Amino acid sequence: MNFLAIGDTTIDEFIKLKEAQVNCDNNREHCTLSIPWGDKISFDSSVLVPAVGNAANAAVAAARLGLSAGFVSNVGRDQFGEDILATFAKEHVDTTYVAVNDGIPTNHHYVLWYEAERTILIRHEAYPYRLPEGFVPPAWLYLSSLGEQSKQFHHELAAWLAAHTETKLAFQPGTYQIKMGKEELKELYAATEVFACNKEEAEHILNCGETDIKELLEKTRALGPRTVLITDGPQGAYAFDGVQMLKVPMYPDPEPAYDRTGAGDAMTATFVVALALQKSLTEALRWGPVNAMSVVQHLGAQKGLLTRAALEKHLAEAPPEYRVEAL
Repeated sequence: MNFLAIGDTTIDEFIKLKEAQVNCDNNREHCTLSIPWGDKISFDSSVLVPAVGNAANAAVAAARLGLSAGFVSNVGRDQFGEDILATFAKEHVDTTYVAVNDGIPTNHHYVLWYEAERTILIRHEAYPYRLPEGFVPPAWLYLSSLGEQSKQFHHELAAWLAAHTETKLAFQPGTYQIKMGKEELKELYAATEVFACNKEEAEHILNCGETDIKELLEKTRALGPRTVLITDGPQGAYAFDGVQMLKVPMYPDPEPAYDRTGAGDAMTATFVVALALQKSLTEALRWGPVNAMSVVQHLGAQKGLLTRAALEKHLAEAPPEYRVEAL
């Protein structure tokens, strides 16, 4: 197997709000969503999107781009769990290592969707996290969001990686993994081939406040990863492998973004897939924003994920200003 993703999966229920207000600071950052308190609020629509989550989205992205992809996760023995397994089967993602649990429900998150942005209400069920026994080490492991009771699992994974150096780790931390802190996960950082997060997450991990992107790249790489990818929304994305420090702009949107859910997952997963396909750091950095652009044109994190042929067509038709430059 080329690509094995590890992380929680969920059913996302998108609730499209009609009555809300967004308040931001002067730089259009640190925004909050306001709705009337203690009132009944009408909403426009709700849609269930199965088999999503950071690692789940990465597995689907890898499969559509042509890799042999699998998934390590948990679901409950319920209708949502069946829907998730059926979705992965349709996407040609191997679910051999997805455990079906009795007595623990499938994760179900609620997405408050207003205009092109969203706030997600999350709850990770208390699954028994463990590595599958006796599986063939893949070329790449892709680790992302797990629940807060997964601390020991991360130590076990770090030990497994030390014994299986033929496998490369891509680590895109989720909420609880960031909260664990860099000291708790120092062995895992040291075993990481590619580490990816956004600028605010990097500042939180390093506990450094507002920091220049060059310094962020250097300090994040000093934690142990061989290559660091940091995204910064409209400012683009940056990568550093100890030799090259590069930046790429966003790929231009053909239409205003419809829903930004999953853009970061698409960017990171596609970057890692390109490296798995032996692409250079420069070319991997060009690949990522193309899939992110496509995802935000659709509802949910997976509908817009591209095949390799479609992605390469976008690259061939890219405007001259879409290029990777030294930072």
